[in-house]
Amino acid sequence: MEEVVVEIPCPICFEEGQVRMATHIDEIPYFGEHTQVTVICHACGWRQTDFIPADGAKPGCSKIVISKPEHISARVVRSSSCTVRIIELDLEVKPGTASTGYVSNVEGVINRFMEIIVMVTRQAYLDDAEGSDLKTLQEMHTTLLELKEDPIPRPITLELLDPRGHSQILHEDAEFRDLSPGEVEELPLGPEAAVISKDDLS
Repeated sequence: MEEVVVEIPCPICFEEGQVRMATHIDEIPYFGEHTQVTVICHACGWRQTDFIPADGAKPGCSKIVISKPEHISARVVRSSSCTVRIIELDLEVKPGTASTGYVSNVEGVINRFMEIIVMVTRQAYLDDAEGSDLKTLQEMHTTLLELKEDPIPRPITLELLDPRGHSQILHEDAEFRDLSPGEVEELPLGPEAAVISKDDLS
């Protein structure tokens, strides 16, 4: 991918003239044609990737109840503006200022949650957290680990909520709904969209 200079300072190290942008047009089955945009700072190594569908997108929620082994391999397109939730475990990852998009599968998303739980558990041990808190974390980890078994003993629900409509779970059992205006207002948008403009893509 050819890189072009973006006339903005790096949002992390604030160096001028070091930010480059590379775009790549690709097609993901069932998601359609999209532009992958990667913004990189060559001074500090900061990187942000996002996915912009060719078709007009609207705020939406993509959901799948993980109840069969085949669901684990379902493709997931998660943009930098997407909030990811596991309903039954009350787990949520919101997009922050350093949020970046990725293409993975359900198992990859589950692994990310498990890694976070492991880090939080380690910190809880160091902080001498209460036994009940540690037990809750261990139960969450076990529930996610069980999703890789056949049959899956306890189905759980994975949701992608994207106010920009750039995220989706690609499987015939996945459901999609529009987000309400109230949901759109409450959801964080992630990194400032000013990093990427339409002029930069043309």
